[in-house]
Amino acid sequence: MADLADIERLVPGEHGLATVAMTLADGTAHTSVVNAGVLDHPVDGRPVVGFVVRGDSHKLRRLRTDPRATVLFRVGWDWAAAAGPVDIIGPDDGLDGFDPAGVPQLLRDVFAAAGGTHDDWDEYDRVMAAEGRTAILVTPDRFLGRSA
Repeated sequence: MADLADIERLVPGEHGLATVAMTLADGTAHTSVVNAGVLDHPVDGRPVVGFVVRGDSHKLRRLRTDPRATVLFRVGWDWAAAAGPVDIIGPDDGLDGFDPAGVPQLLRDVFAAAGGTHDDWDEYDRVMAAEGRTAILVTPDRFLGRSA
C-alpha cells in the first residue's frame, strides 16, 4: 500500500507532474496534468497533496461542486496515488482559520512542494493573482500504488 512517503519520493522524478482525476456530473472521469507535491496544510498542519489551478478552470468549477480528487504520481512503472476530500483556498474561496492575505505564500508553498523555484517571487505573485490561481489541498483518505 502506498503512502505520502511514496508520493514525496516520486515528486522529483517527474518534476512534480501528476495526473489529477475527479468525477464529472455524468459519472465519468475528468483528468488532467498538474504540478503537485506534499506539504503541510496551512490551517492544521496535517500533510496534504497540493496543486494549483487557474481561477477560470473547469477543474476549479468541478471541485467546488464535488470536492474530492485523486492525484497520481508516476515515474516509470513506479506510481502512487492519493484520493480524498479537498480544501479550496484562493481569491474567491476562503477557508475557516485561514487568513486570505496568506494566499500568495500558500501558492508559493504548493509550487515549491512540487519542486518549483522562481527567480522573481514578486512577479510570480503578480501572475498568480492576475490568473485567480487557487490552491487545491487533497487530504488523503485512500492510497493506491505500485513500486517497481
